[in-house]
Amino acid sequence: MSGASVKVAVRVRPFSPRELRLNATCIIHMSGNCTSITNPKQTKDAPKTFTFDHSYWSHGSPEDPGFVSQRHLYLDLGEEMLLHAFQGYNVCVLAYGQTGAGKSYTMVGRSVSEPGLIPQLCEDLFSRIESSRSDELSHSVEVSYMEIYCERVRDLLNPRSGGNLRVREHPLLGPYVEGLSRLAATSSHHIAELMDCGNRARTVAATNMNEASSRSHAVFTIIFTQKRHDSVTELSTERVSKISLVDLAGSERADAAGTKGTRLKEGANINKSLTTLGKVISALAEMQGKRKKSDFIPYRDSVLTWLLKENLGGNSRTAMIAALSPADVNYEETLSTLRYADRAKQIKCNAVVNEDPNARLIRELKEEVSRLRQLLSTQGLALVQGEACWGSDPGNPNIYFPY
Repeated sequence: MSGASVKVAVRVRPFSPRELRLNATCIIHMSGNCTSITNPKQTKDAPKTFTFDHSYWSHGSPEDPGFVSQRHLYLDLGEEMLLHAFQGYNVCVLAYGQTGAGKSYTMVGRSVSEPGLIPQLCEDLFSRIESSRSDELSHSVEVSYMEIYCERVRDLLNPRSGGNLRVREHPLLGPYVEGLSRLAATSSHHIAELMDCGNRARTVAATNMNEASSRSHAVFTIIFTQKRHDSVTELSTERVSKISLVDLAGSERADAAGTKGTRLKEGANINKSLTTLGKVISALAEMQGKRKKSDFIPYRDSVLTWLLKENLGGNSRTAMIAALSPADVNYEETLSTLRYADRAKQIKCNAVVNEDPNARLIRELKEEVSRLRQLLSTQGLALVQGEACWGSDPGNPNIYFPY
């Protein structure tokens, strides 16, 4: 699983009420995995075309052929990420895009009837836990929820704890937030309650672009532990996977968003962290293929990129969902989002299974034993009570191999 590229998907939403009032026209076109954008001021020029892992058409009505629903998106991306988590890998899903482009809708959803990727993943997680439960295998789930607001980290599950938690870096596990709450979760319904509690504490405000614009980056983390007891060796082993689900604040231009005062300061901090994220993505993309990996990656230039260090080029299986506006009035921002996503798909992460070294050694030895058994079988050898002997040829004496 090492050296896997970041999986990138783009999704275009229907027109917003604001865009309908402005009589906006659609400048996004999708065909297969390709997404094209037309410059409304230079319609005679050829559209700019980008190719991604997935191009999701969610413009228009859900009844339209080819319309990609919340469920469709989860089955493509979320289900795969959950599978990696059960295998013991860290996983991350990032939602990026302009203010009001549909990031929160994609990640969280709008109602019980339209759940986003996060609630569907949580429901699937507990369903799979229940179906795989046994005497030898046990599971535990813990969650944390934080927002990064104006370069400060705030605990959304314990908002009274203050708004400036410190970011530290563990020599092996990477960056973490000191003092961040980790609450045990017993069901998908329990997680939904914790998320609702956190969302009510999240910083939102109205701008010209979005009546409920997220003014912070939100990171919802699930720590999923699988503990297995091996009856043969009498050893207990653990796999711990960190599932990071990130709803980034929207990129915006101050004049388009109509921001001033506090909103302007918030926007400046949002854009600073997203610009740094862009620099990190570009640096990682340029580093691919180089023999020397000495290039400086500016992770520490913002709290967001520091906390996402492992998810970008590190120990993680990562997917990015870029949310797009279809409207001509947002051409510049949408083109910028597409270029951002195009760079991200060049990043390679080096994910490894998170397990105890002794457990890994035992697992690898068992796999080697299994491989040798199969090899003996293909060579016409049979296994008899732990020993290998020649098969049905009566002319050959038994030849034993140490096993």
